[in-house]
Amino acid sequence: MDRRNNTHVSDFILMGLTESEEIQLVLFIIFLIIYLVSVQGNTGMILIIHLDLQLHTPMYFFLSHLSFLDLTYSTAITPKTLQNLLTSTKHISYISCFTQMYFLIFLGTVECFLLSLMAYDRYVAICNPLHYSVVMSKRLCYSLIFGSYFIGFTNSMINVLFMSRLDFCDSNVIHHFLCDTSPILDLSCTDTRGVEITIFIFAGSTLMVSLITISVSYLSILTTVLKITSTSGKRKAFSTCASHLLGVTIFYGTTIFTYLKPRKSYTLGKDQVASVFYTIVIPMLNPLIYSLRNKEVKNALKRLMQKRQDFRQLK
Repeated sequence: MDRRNNTHVSDFILMGLTESEEIQLVLFIIFLIIYLVSVQGNTGMILIIHLDLQLHTPMYFFLSHLSFLDLTYSTAITPKTLQNLLTSTKHISYISCFTQMYFLIFLGTVECFLLSLMAYDRYVAICNPLHYSVVMSKRLCYSLIFGSYFIGFTNSMINVLFMSRLDFCDSNVIHHFLCDTSPILDLSCTDTRGVEITIFIFAGSTLMVSLITISVSYLSILTTVLKITSTSGKRKAFSTCASHLLGVTIFYGTTIFTYLKPRKSYTLGKDQVASVFYTIVIPMLNPLIYSLRNKEVKNALKRLMQKRQDFRQLK
């Protein structure tokens, strides 16, 4: 008999975060609020940057793409999670599961490189301000963004293709709320070492390249800032980097904890909490981090509100 007929599954069952119906209802309300705030915050950030000409700079160009990634992240994960929290049948088709995994890897990879591009942008702005407009040209920004998306596409495609070759013999129950690599590897009845090595190489190289870029950029920024004599100058330089550093710390902390470890060290509770953080919570936090601590975004919002008010008065 053909081996594939015995090992292929048409769908999976996502067990979610808890079996308690009361807790599921509470989580549904919390996640729904987070999702709505995330959609509103990221959409608002994209619109503000697009509509205000003073924000048409490389830094905000990258920030608009970060908001787009977070918006897509939330939409790829949260609606299905909310559905499963309200229903007793928690099935997800094989294709939908691997599609969700594809977007999870794709968006995560692009965000890694995007955060490193934002760090490099701050490095040029602070360490080489006179040549900033020449170095961070529009053409270079578009090329860097295209490269990030292309690497994310390639990385995700290779990982998902390797994962799709796995066989599932005994169970189709995923002990997680999303289709991530670790819980799906846990279901496979075939040798997964090759796939694990592939995932580790791609995830490790992505994180290493982006973290080295961020570390070198901020070490250079720190060296330059320490040479500034005025206290106000130092404060201004540090304030432009504070939001980005906070976002980097939260994102990379949860990502490294989740992916850069052997499958045998996968623990249900801790990994699920980490996954909730970087797939649901962080997309909500990023627009808050980059807007609440940013005077330029606040001023842009005020200008747009004033224009809207003036337009109403003219009517």
